[in-house]
Amino acid sequence: MTETFQSSFKTLEYEKVILKLSQHTVSKLGREKVLTIRPSSDQERILEQLEETEDAVLLMRLRGGMPLAAFEDIRPHLKRVRVQGTLNGTEVAQIGRMLRTLREIKTFFRKAEEEDIPLNRLYDKISGLQTFNALEKKIFSIVDEGGYVLDDASAKLKGLRDGIKQTEGRARQKLESIVRGSQARFLTDALITMRNDRYVIPVKAENRSTFGGVVHDQSSTGQTLFIEPQSVVDLNNRLRQYQVEAKHEVDRILAELTVEIEPFREELEEHLKMLVDLDVIQAKGRYAKAIKAVKPRVSSENHVELYQARHPLLAEDEVVPNDIIIGEEYKTMIVTGPNTGGKTVALKTLGLLQLMGQSGLFLPAEEDSTMGIFSSVFADIGDEQSIEQSLSTFSSHLTTIVNILKQMDDKSLILLDELGAGTDPQEGAALAIAILDAIAQRGSYVMITSHYPELKAYGYNRLETINASMEFDVDTLSPTYRLLIGIPGRSNAFEIARRLGLDGMIIDSAKQLMSGESQSVDQMIEDLEGKRRQAETEAGKATEELRNAQRLHRELKAEYEAYQEEKERLRKKAEKEANTYLEKKKQEAEAIIKDLRQKQLEGHMNEPLKEHEFIDAQTRLSNLKAEEESLKKNKVLNKQKKKKTLKVGDSVEVQSFGQRGTVIDKADNKHWVVQMGMLKMKLHESDLVQVAAEKEPQQRVSVKRSSSAGVSTEIDVRGERVEEAVNKVDQYLDQALLANYPKVTIIHGMGTGAVRKGVHQYLKKHSQVKSFNDAPANQGGSGATIVTFK
Repeated sequence: MTETFQSSFKTLEYEKVILKLSQHTVSKLGREKVLTIRPSSDQERILEQLEETEDAVLLMRLRGGMPLAAFEDIRPHLKRVRVQGTLNGTEVAQIGRMLRTLREIKTFFRKAEEEDIPLNRLYDKISGLQTFNALEKKIFSIVDEGGYVLDDASAKLKGLRDGIKQTEGRARQKLESIVRGSQARFLTDALITMRNDRYVIPVKAENRSTFGGVVHDQSSTGQTLFIEPQSVVDLNNRLRQYQVEAKHEVDRILAELTVEIEPFREELEEHLKMLVDLDVIQAKGRYAKAIKAVKPRVSSENHVELYQARHPLLAEDEVVPNDIIIGEEYKTMIVTGPNTGGKTVALKTLGLLQLMGQSGLFLPAEEDSTMGIFSSVFADIGDEQSIEQSLSTFSSHLTTIVNILKQMDDKSLILLDELGAGTDPQEGAALAIAILDAIAQRGSYVMITSHYPELKAYGYNRLETINASMEFDVDTLSPTYRLLIGIPGRSNAFEIARRLGLDGMIIDSAKQLMSGESQSVDQMIEDLEGKRRQAETEAGKATEELRNAQRLHRELKAEYEAYQEEKERLRKKAEKEANTYLEKKKQEAEAIIKDLRQKQLEGHMNEPLKEHEFIDAQTRLSNLKAEEESLKKNKVLNKQKKKKTLKVGDSVEVQSFGQRGTVIDKADNKHWVVQMGMLKMKLHESDLVQVAAEKEPQQRVSVKRSSSAGVSTEIDVRGERVEEAVNKVDQYLDQALLANYPKVTIIHGMGTGAVRKGVHQYLKKHSQVKSFNDAPANQGGSGATIVTFK
């Protein structure tokens, strides 16, 4: 990685993105590793990292993320273990917490695998993860979460700590009798305190000899002495002895525990690295969620297509998304237009998102966006004037460009802001064109910004080169920050001057002073903008419909896959339950037969059974397929049974129509004739499910009745809530279809429009609706909808 390439990280604010990413880790080691992340140009590595991030995003959506609790760097602890040092309680507890995290992660992924959560990489990544249940249990039987050695760590420690509590109680009791009794007048304060780990009381200096004992401290004024009374000296001595012995016992326990940890030292260090990796991966998933980023496609041919790309460091409500496309039809993009229009932001967005994608991060863009794989991303953006080297702005930029030209190759992405600026315009434009030609000869990809009108013609005439500009609203005299690819920028000076009130004669005079070439270029730009606006108007609706269709396709595909998985899971569950039940009954039957044979041998039966009868009974029991009471509770088997036990007169549900009917005749072995209202149909038995007969169907739909047809050609749902109205329309359409009506009318009224909207959304999804439109003005207008069936 060259120095020029690394300098681009700062220029494109890549380091700021990495810093924000590090804030989503749970450990110090995870943060340190995130800060070392750099873009890769290895396609396999990039795909691996993107798939890991995709796994993290999926787990966050389905399970709230991996159970990664904060963990410490235990490598210093393990080093001390290696040199036979002894760990303290806090260090042991930190190791224990890490072991618990490992166990929880192992359990988490085992459950995820059982639930068939589709992960690309993480199942393989944690395949080598082990749990240290015995060691974890041992650690937390000795220390608590904070590293305090528990009283029950050993019988001796428990006895010593009980002795400490009892001795402390007796010492405090004696001192309480002093500070609360008649001798309290000799004290400066009625309290018990500690000095040199021994209980003392504050005694007035003139009463020093009243209590005897030992003076351990005095106040700054010398008027108060902290005295250990003679009456508690022995108790304090005993307490101190207990404390020393307890400390030695704690040291002994921790030393033994350290010895037990030592055999796992290398494995623990490897598992620590695995936790750090998972921490980094989950941080990428969290950051993707925070900036609403998506997984990009990866193009090895560097066909970059970033749809509605946003700069990740700008506030979502402030940034204007843009489509940035480069690499397939053109390798050079020249962005022209006035200052403060957003050219530099567009430039940085392309470079920064490319660096993010090559680092395994999701991109803040729309679905189906595509990133490339560049060997290096070079950027010369902003005023980098070097005071130390006494270089002008032009010299500073040119020095950077010289270094870029030396290091670039056909896989480089080059971003140049205001190419050729800072010198004579004519010379600057010529130099800019020559630099672009040199880059094109090498085959690099380049996006530049410039003010020079000469570059507009260059972008129009050169192969694999395209013009672009930032849109400017002349009416509001402000930029819209929208990138317009294919349209060069223009100054809009004359339009702005006219809107600001400059005399028209002056403007016309200025136009005459312009060169013919400049005027023709501006006229070309104006024509292009007009065509662009017309194309946008015509294509806008089609683009939106296409995206909606693609989104709906993805959703339907996901739902179908989920349905198939659930169907397969239920089938396997039903098979397992059936096999388990049959195996249980088979064992019971074998036990009965064994008992019968035993009785026969013992002569307890009058008529001995023949051996072939035993064999025949056992064979029939082994092939048992009859359904017992417990299997009747299985919904899958019950549903299959209902399909196969039909007879004339049964009430059934026709699954393909979602309608109830009555079996009136058997057509052949597989087909039945079913009466549904006025309609008779010959249907396959797989389409029929037996249901309980209804005593008296309740008419829930409010429809008008005619004397002849039975079902009216219109329904009135005015005044209903949206959900109730849609339900009534659903039932009415079924009746209308059975009555063979070609079209019907739904009266929903105008009101707030909510019922109309709900009914229209339902009609769009109905499989039997050919079309629907508002009624004519004399039949209700937008207050009614006419529905035509297929």
